[in-house]
Amino acid sequence: MVSADVSVIGLGRIGLPLALLFADRGLAVVGVDKDPERLAALRAGVLPFEEEGMQQVLDRVRETDRLELSDVVADAAAARDVVLTLGTPSFSHIEIDMRDIRSVLDALLPVLRADHGLVLRSTIAPGTTEFVAGYLAKHRGFTVGEDLFVAHVPERIAAGRFLEEIDSLPCIVGGLGEASGERAEALFSTFRAPVVRTSPVQAELAKIWSNIVRYTQFALPNLLMMDCDQYEANVFEVIDLINRGYPRGGIAAPGFTAGTCLRKDFAFSEERSNAPGMLLAVSRVNESVPNFLVRGMKRRLAGGLNGHKVAVLGLAFKADTDDERDSLSHKLVRLLERELADVAIHDPIVATPTQELQDALAGARAVVVATNHSAYARPETLRAIAELAGEDCLVVDPWNAFGGGQVFGYATELALLQPR
Repeated sequence: MVSADVSVIGLGRIGLPLALLFADRGLAVVGVDKDPERLAALRAGVLPFEEEGMQQVLDRVRETDRLELSDVVADAAAARDVVLTLGTPSFSHIEIDMRDIRSVLDALLPVLRADHGLVLRSTIAPGTTEFVAGYLAKHRGFTVGEDLFVAHVPERIAAGRFLEEIDSLPCIVGGLGEASGERAEALFSTFRAPVVRTSPVQAELAKIWSNIVRYTQFALPNLLMMDCDQYEANVFEVIDLINRGYPRGGIAAPGFTAGTCLRKDFAFSEERSNAPGMLLAVSRVNESVPNFLVRGMKRRLAGGLNGHKVAVLGLAFKADTDDERDSLSHKLVRLLERELADVAIHDPIVATPTQELQDALAGARAVVVATNHSAYARPETLRAIAELAGEDCLVVDPWNAFGGGQVFGYATELALLQPR
């Protein structure tokens, strides 16, 4: 029996904001998640991760009866439309991992009814929507597009921008058949963003290639950074020469390029690629940045890193977020530890406990800006490095967060460049 408008299975960084906004816009919502700690936090009114403005949305929703929480997948069938926001990792063999999707589908099979709508919101490999429809038809005999409606509506919202982009980014709807597209469009018309209708496979390709393009664009300046180091050139000056006044410039700045989407989504294309290895090469460039920085530190510190204290600033995969998933900062820490460095870590936002900034910097022989949090990109931070770590402390700043224009510099000379 239908008792809700929409259910969202998976209350992570994609699903929870969506569920809360559906409820905030007046829909009756069932939120399903298998993590008891996450459900307990939500029932206590605590947002389990950082997302700009979303705590206030949760506060408003809790004052209504429009959000029901459950850890039972079958409870999602109480809603007319079911949205799946599940993790879709890739295996090490360059293959999409369908286990979470299969598990949820198996739990839903006994309770799905004619006239249910099923929306895949997570990033998926091309052909996955067709697979889901065929799976439901095979095991329940549904005719998708007539008595059951299946669509892919990919999530393209950046972390920290949900409230802004849910109403502004064009919403791609790939329905299996006209009726499935209409059904998904009606659901997502809850928001103000323009809807663009297409086929499921084109929706799937649009999403993964949005991330592949960004992953590739960021690999180029990272490769340039390594080339500049090889030729004793300044990458930031070369980037300025490329971009300044040149209508066909536009190369980005280097940095750690990672995160749960960018690091895996290329595999969804690579799995059946017509140019096998091309996107793997892009991945290898971005993945090699931590090792490049460690090698650079070893060359510049007498005796290498053994026994030296190295402060790593930032564990999150991008600036001003608490999301550590697939962050290259963790890889950097492991590489430093393999060099027998004494690693100190600070991050002002993530949930993982880290040291106070002063304690992390004190006595450090090198400091690495691994995440370009705005809290670091201040003159006070650089002065603190010079005072607490010492004048000859090596500062590794691939993001150019301090504006010194050097990937490898020294605290005193960089501090002199900062306004007082």
